[in-house]
Amino acid sequence: MSWLKAVVLALALANAGYWLWTRGVGAPERSDGPAAEAAVPTLRLISEGAGAGVGASRPPIEATDPAAAAPSVSAPAPTAAASDAKRCITVGPFPDVSEAAHAAATLRGGGYSPRERVAEGDVWVGVWVYIPMPATAAAADQLRSKLKAGGIDDILEMPGPNDKPVISLGLYGEPKRAQARAAQAQQLGLNPGIADRKRAGNVYWVDVDLKPTDAPLNPADLQAESGRIVRLEVKTCPPPSPSP
Repeated sequence: MSWLKAVVLALALANAGYWLWTRGVGAPERSDGPAAEAAVPTLRLISEGAGAGVGASRPPIEATDPAAAAPSVSAPAPTAAASDAKRCITVGPFPDVSEAAHAAATLRGGGYSPRERVAEGDVWVGVWVYIPMPATAAAADQLRSKLKAGGIDDILEMPGPNDKPVISLGLYGEPKRAQARAAQAQQLGLNPGIADRKRAGNVYWVDVDLKPTDAPLNPADLQAESGRIVRLEVKTCPPPSPSP
């Protein structure tokens, strides 16, 4: 049984050695001298040396401009719809619907799509020829006699411009007839007045859409051949009326 005793003794010695090792018995003493300090690695900034310390191999961080880093955004190219944008113009005012219809038909023949519209406004009714009324009744009688002797007997007393009384020599829808009557009064030594006569009422307009490449409209081309003068103008269409 000597071998069994030898095994037990060996195990006891091994356990005792392990217990002493865990308690630090026989471990090398710690040195706080220069040699120990040399074994501890040191940290250095990049600016302290290109090849010393931790981080020496890291490349420097470069600041970037956020505006420069952002992708550039180009302005959108003009679309075909923008280049084909239309503008609305209106022609008028026409004194009656028949003349507005004639202008609309002329525009349709030119490839446009006109729209007729009625509105309230001043209706031109003709060129008015008149003579200012004299200040006294005797002078007014002499003027009437002079006009009748000169072949102008279709006269009428009525309020004139600024509500001052005048003797009307006629209202003419054709400018040539108005000029002829004014010349007849001038041959009698008189100085007649000439003015457009208007009245409030319904007038007619023709709206049409034009492309930027379309030529401007000439109002004279849209006037009916009635022989009478019509004061037409071309302007921008009014804004649409708000829906109720």
